[in-house]
Amino acid sequence: MKKAWILLLALTLILSLAACGGNENNIASGSNGNNGGEGSGEPEEITLRIAWWGSQPRHDYTLKVIEMYEEQNPHVKIEPEYASWDDYWKRLAPQASANELPDIIQMDLSYISQYGGRGQLADLTPYLNKEIDISDISDTVVSGGKLGDKLYGFNLGVNAIGFHYDPELLKKTGVESIPEDWTWDDYYELAGKAKDAGVYMDTRMRPEVFFAYYLRTKGSTLYAADGTSLGYEDDRLFIDFFQPLTELVKEGAIPSPDYVAQVKGIEDDPVVKGNAIGIWQWSNQFVGLQSVADRPFAMQPMPGPGLKEGMFLKPSMYFSVSENSKHKEEAAKFINFFVNDVEANKLILGERGVPGSNVVKEALKPLLSEQQVQVFDYVSWVEQNSSQMDPPDPVGAAEIMTLLGDLVEQMDYEQISAEDAAAKFRKDANNILSRNK
Repeated sequence: MKKAWILLLALTLILSLAACGGNENNIASGSNGNNGGEGSGEPEEITLRIAWWGSQPRHDYTLKVIEMYEEQNPHVKIEPEYASWDDYWKRLAPQASANELPDIIQMDLSYISQYGGRGQLADLTPYLNKEIDISDISDTVVSGGKLGDKLYGFNLGVNAIGFHYDPELLKKTGVESIPEDWTWDDYYELAGKAKDAGVYMDTRMRPEVFFAYYLRTKGSTLYAADGTSLGYEDDRLFIDFFQPLTELVKEGAIPSPDYVAQVKGIEDDPVVKGNAIGIWQWSNQFVGLQSVADRPFAMQPMPGPGLKEGMFLKPSMYFSVSENSKHKEEAAKFINFFVNDVEANKLILGERGVPGSNVVKEALKPLLSEQQVQVFDYVSWVEQNSSQMDPPDPVGAAEIMTLLGDLVEQMDYEQISAEDAAAKFRKDANNILSRNK
């Protein structure tokens, strides 16, 4: 009996020491128990897929950031998937249907409600101040990716819409500069002068973005706060915005939809080729434009009246983590690297929006080019001359974007009047949004 008791004590001691040794290895490896092999102390080999849209300059530096992360985290392999804006969403939709979304997804404000509301995006709240350090990022920046009480996207930076133009080409129209307080009437007049000079004024506006801005200048919104209907009551607002733009197409001051359909990327854009004065886009796209065009451009605020009511700071885009990802923690760590690592941001240089981290912003200041300083300064100006951003687009916004784009094309080809288009847009858009009730 005594011998059995001694053997039992010895066995207990051996098991205790083994357990302690196992915990010690886990802590030292920092792998939370996900070792590559028993007793190896090596992190688990992980492959992440990441997807984004953008132009070639964005693709180039993002690939370099991925390489940097892989060098520092040799157990992680990241497979990139990237495309232009239109192709990106066409690829993402079937992946979502098959429950095969990439681990990390670049997400836009127009789609976050759709993907988040369907349970296809992970809530990032549990990873804040753990895998993702937000100690140096303001709450307003972080909360830009919230739907209700869940964080479905981490804000990669802020930006603002505006008109980016070639000052030298502008002068060929007989106009030296665009006044800061220009109006829509000024824009229409300048477009006519551009046509007379043998160039386009611009390569058109994304209708849902710039119509939403116009509505804000009139005290309305594109969507109701609850996302179940349109946010404006008077169809005259639709007519007053789109009818003059349709006239510019007819006059040849801005290109037709057929012409724009042939433009496959910023490299093909008439602005880059010197055939158009400017382009309507977000501030984070300004540096990429100049990089491709290789000549100076200027930034212009939106036309008024009602500029301050219309302007807003928007999350440029988000990184979301798919709910189907098997490596959410590692995906969150990559997001943390992307937004907080100073060396990584020396490659990014605010191209996806002015960074939220104050440490990153301070570190970048001495490195910014003249064009990047223009972006940072423009965003600072908008911060002082803007209003609170509208809530994220509701579920169904993607369908409404397609609907609006189709109606604009029909107006441009005189297949439907602006009045009839306004009525059809209201009817069909409200039908789509009524599903959210």
